[in-house]
Amino acid sequence: MRVTPAEPGVYRLLIKTIHKIPGHLPLDRVDIWFQDEARFGQQNTTTRIWARKGTRPRAVRQQQFNYAYLFGSVCPSREIGRAIVMPWTSKEAMRLHLEQISTVTEAERHAVVIMDGAGWHTDDIADEFNNINIIKLPPYSPELNSIEQVQHCLANRVFKDYQDIVDSVCKAWNSFTESAARVTQMCSRDWAKLIS
Repeated sequence: MRVTPAEPGVYRLLIKTIHKIPGHLPLDRVDIWFQDEARFGQQNTTTRIWARKGTRPRAVRQQQFNYAYLFGSVCPSREIGRAIVMPWTSKEAMRLHLEQISTVTEAERHAVVIMDGAGWHTDDIADEFNNINIIKLPPYSPELNSIEQVQHCLANRVFKDYQDIVDSVCKAWNSFTESAARVTQMCSRDWAKLIS
């Protein structure tokens, strides 16, 4: 594996990953997961849209305040993803999400979950799971977390109420993860491939 000097954040992340892997496990039994949360709701993200040259299209922006939070993770090497939709963010919500990852991590395997430094991503968050370790990304480095690009599919949308938000988020996530090839193609990173 080659890391250029222009990627110091990646190099530090590689070293942290290696130190988090239990010493008795061969690398081919370690799964790298990318995790993030995203807020979706009635004051949703407004993004660019396709339009005829010279026109100024309009996008609706709601004024209500209903939101849902998607806690999502992908493991590109296993071509799977797991998610939970919650009405809030907290350590408890994060633990429920890590429990999903722990449950799908097969016996004799270990999961290393890469996440950002959100306030509820405390160092003890994975202590109750013996098959998971977490690694926090350096500050201001979303480009290192491949799941960041997944959350843009619900931009420029109008939602009727909270249940409509939850239903739309679940439908979008399920649509994304039903294609194993899409999970691998969009979320794989060369620096996160472990070679024994």
